[in-house]
Amino acid sequence: MAIRNVVQVGDETLRKVSFPVEAFDEKLHVLLDDMKETLRKEEGAGLAAPQVGVLRRAVVVDVEEGFFEFVNPRIVSQKGEQTGWEGCLSVRGKRGVVSRPMKVKIAYQDRYGNPQTLQAKGFFARAICHELDHLDGVLYIDKAEVVERD
Repeated sequence: MAIRNVVQVGDETLRKVSFPVEAFDEKLHVLLDDMKETLRKEEGAGLAAPQVGVLRRAVVVDVEEGFFEFVNPRIVSQKGEQTGWEGCLSVRGKRGVVSRPMKVKIAYQDRYGNPQTLQAKGFFARAICHELDHLDGVLYIDKAEVVERD
């Protein structure tokens, strides 16, 4: 495992749409392991592959509910709304107020390609939505009502 460099706003990688993961192999496993180690070092709640310069649809989330890996994730349903502050490892020194769904259900694959579903609410749902936006080249600052320096 290795700590990867987290790319910052202004890097064109963050604005591109990621490609689906098709090979569930050792290369993917190394990426996911490195993302986990990088996320823990950075003390964040989530990290998407584009944030480490890889245009693949892979995300890791580390919240109170535990550590999760989502490959080729997509939101299949959402309910309610929550509005709150967000930050991002790729937008250092700023935070913004963003509205997100209160609950989401996602379909995804695990690191071995097995189909899975998961329901999340509250901060967990917020973290998932934030990271899935990265897979489509969207940053929280694009959706924020207010952005300010930390």
